[in-house]
Amino acid sequence: MESLHSILIAPFADMAAAPDFLIQVVWEGLVSGVLYALIALGFVLIYKSSRIFNFAQGIMVVFAALTLVGLYQMGVPALLAVILTLGVMFVLAVTIERVVLRPLVNQPDIILFMATIGITLFLIGLGETIFGGENKRMITSELYIPTGSWMLEPFGGFVSIEQRDVTAVVGAVALVVLLLIFLNKSRMGRAIRALGDDHQAALSVGISLSTIWVIVWFIAGIIALATGIAWGARAGVSFALEVIALKALPVLMLGGLESVTGAIVAGLAIGILEKVFEIYWGQPLLGGNTEAWFAYILALLVLLVRPQGLFGEKIIERV
Repeated sequence: MESLHSILIAPFADMAAAPDFLIQVVWEGLVSGVLYALIALGFVLIYKSSRIFNFAQGIMVVFAALTLVGLYQMGVPALLAVILTLGVMFVLAVTIERVVLRPLVNQPDIILFMATIGITLFLIGLGETIFGGENKRMITSELYIPTGSWMLEPFGGFVSIEQRDVTAVVGAVALVVLLLIFLNKSRMGRAIRALGDDHQAALSVGISLSTIWVIVWFIAGIIALATGIAWGARAGVSFALEVIALKALPVLMLGGLESVTGAIVAGLAIGILEKVFEIYWGQPLLGGNTEAWFAYILALLVLLVRPQGLFGEKIIERV
């Protein structure tokens, strides 16, 4: 019987023996990691600006994707459906700020967190009522998202690269770059950052809390739509996407609740590591399906050593 040591070490020999397959595994993990990071960004932006942990971000991904597909099925051209879906997400942001958040200003954090759970349940019910619960096809060809693949031949082997995955990665990178430019260069972006850095000081110089909340929730809606399109192109559009979206939670724990950089780095790391672990250790040792829990165990181990996450700021309370 093989020793545990040899079982744990053997995968490294497999990686060296078949580097082309390793590249394939890493690429697939990278694509997942980019999408995890996108979802986590929505959490980070809302938390930085309002100290609200938005549990509804996952269902927002589903709701945005369902709205897009639903509008197209009603005869709306695809690109116009994207614009109208963004309009729906803006109306949703305004409604959440007016109906839910504004009446709860200065309430304890747990009350605001419970409010986002209420938003989640409401959007699930609304989505099922309007769109139904069955799986729907994402309109990839109508949005000019290619569905073919490229075959590369590194190290004498073969690596298959799906064109839709490349499109998702490029689109995600472009969205993150635009978001960083907005946060660092625009007046409103600096106001959002100021609110995140010092809540009371930002309010004292006239920054409108309600305006900032609407903007960050709308940005979270844009991120949700982009993520919904990318995930929907891979797995279809249904409420099962909410489970995938919740993978952003360990990303936040690993990267830190307030760090944009942490969300990006942790998302990429978790995406790659969970895929590599699944293929090289999970299937041989545990029979597979380790992707369902690997990220949470990794985040838990990090939290035991660094509770604020790898990129979070250490909280020092003076008494």
